[in-house]
Formats: sequence, structure tokens, C-alpha cells
Amino acid sequence: MSGHTGVLTPRGAARGGLADLAEPTVAMADQRLDRGRKRRRALRLARRLGAWLCVGLLVVALGAALASGGRRLLSASSFAVERIEVVGQNLLAADEVIAASGLASGQSLFSLDARRAVARIEALPRVRRAELVRAFPNRVTLLVEERQPFALVHSGGLQWPGGLHWPSGLHWPSGLHWVDEQGVPLGPETRAVALDTPLVSGVDAADVAAAGRTASERVALGVALIRTLMRAQSPLLREISEVDVSRPEGPVLYMLDGVEVRLGNEEWDDRLGRLGGVLAQLRASGQRATSIDLRFRDQVVLRTAAK
Repeated sequence: MSGHTGVLTPRGAARGGLADLAEPTVAMADQRLDRGRKRRRALRLARRLGAWLCVGLLVVALGAALASGGRRLLSASSFAVERIEVVGQNLLAADEVIAASGLASGQSLFSLDARRAVARIEALPRVRRAELVRAFPNRVTLLVEERQPFALVHSGGLQWPGGLHWPSGLHWPSGLHWVDEQGVPLGPETRAVALDTPLVSGVDAADVAAAGRTASERVALGVALIRTLMRAQSPLLREISEVDVSRPEGPVLYMLDGVEVRLGNEEWDDRLGRLGGVLAQLRASGQRATSIDLRFRDQVVLRTAAK
């Protein structure tokens, strides 16, 4: 057995390698060992393509069914608007708000344009903010927050004889317009009214013409001064008749007794405090001033009336 070890082990010394046990025939020469594997791959690919095709057809069918159902739902009479309510309005009539929204009975709750309706309501001069709420199956609620009248603005230069600009608390309806607490115009006032706040003057018609739009710079200045007085709970609110915002150096106050007070554009809290002290001293001394200038730091310039 020792003479055959070269054949039985790779480490043997056989020369020329191992010979084939049989010669390949013609049938074996044409055989492809991977032909079955390719056939199986083709079958798997065909099954996958068929599955995806079925899924695609199913999605298309479902989409068509949903679209058809959606159209029927949108046109269903059970979801047609029957009642439109308006909540939160005080100065505006409910019919006015509904007309501005463009909504009408019979519209579908699903197809109505809520954003457009809200934008049309907010275009009303007296509306600050609006919201639309759908209440199924057939009701719409319009929530309205109105702009509240805050101060009257006089667009013109009407003055009373003898230097007095307005009698105490009474203002006549010549060129008067309401503005809200941001100075946004709300519309004209056609009646004589008694006011709890000073009148803002020194503006022209263009400053109050665009009702419901942004406040003009001059109107906003006068409103800001009135808000400063209110925030400080200043007793001067009862003594100031008019706030003139026409001058570039700052607002000018007119007191009920005709005294002109030049306030300037800055440090209002400090200067209004000084004004209260000056008026108290004048009353205590029995003097009457015609003008008071507070625009200078740590200094008050008085012009007193001749006795």
C-alpha cells in the first residue's frame, strides 16, 4: 500500500495530476448547469410584477371609489348649511357680518371657503379678528372680535374764540372720527358726544380716511399719549381737553382753561409728573399761566398771564 500514497493524498508525488475517469460526451458538452436557476428567477420576477400590478389596480379602484364618495358627500343635502350664527358682535349687525362673509344657506359645510369668508369679515372697519367654526351637520358660527372706540380724532383746524379749543367734555361732530386703542380709524361720528378722554387734533382727512387700516403716525402718537395717561391713572386726564399732534417737536396739550403745554416727544411719564406739580403750585399761588414748556431737562418754562 505504501506505493500508492502519492495517488491517495494531495501531498503525493503523482506527476501530471489526476486523470478524468471518463471522457465527456456530446450531450454533456451542451449541458448548462445554471439554466434551472435562471428559470426560477424569471418566475419569481413575474410573480412580483403581477403582485405590484394588482396593488396598483386596487389603489386606482379605491381612489375612484373615494372620489366618487367624496363628491356625493360634498353634495349631500344633509350637510348643507341651514343656519349661520354670529357671536361677539356689538356695534355691527349680525346680518352685516353674514353679508360680508359671502356665506349663504344651502352651501355644503365641506366646500365652503372658510379662509375667504374670514378675510372678508376682517375687512370690515370695525372688526379686529374673526373666526369661522363648522358645527356639523348643518350650522356655521362666525366669531367676531370688534374694534372698540377708544378716542375721537378731529381732522381739521376748528378752534373756539378766545384761544379755547373745546368746551369742557363736549365735542361737536365736525370732522370727528373714532379710532381704536391702536389708532386704527373706525369711522366718523355724526352726533355730539361727551368724552372721557382728550380729543386728538392736528391731523388731516387722509389720516382717518382709510377705516379699518393701519393707524397713521400722527394718530398713533396721540393715542399713545392718552394710553400713557391712562396707564398712570393720571388726574390730568380730567384737565386736558385736546392733544395736538401736528407739530414736529412733539404733542401739545391744551388744558380745559386754555393753558398750552408743550410736552415734546420723549420722557412723557416724567414730564407729565412735573406738569402735575407745576399746576398744583400755580393753583396754590393764585397765578395763572398761559403756556408751560416741559421740553427742557430739569427746567420748566412758564408764561404767566398779566394781572
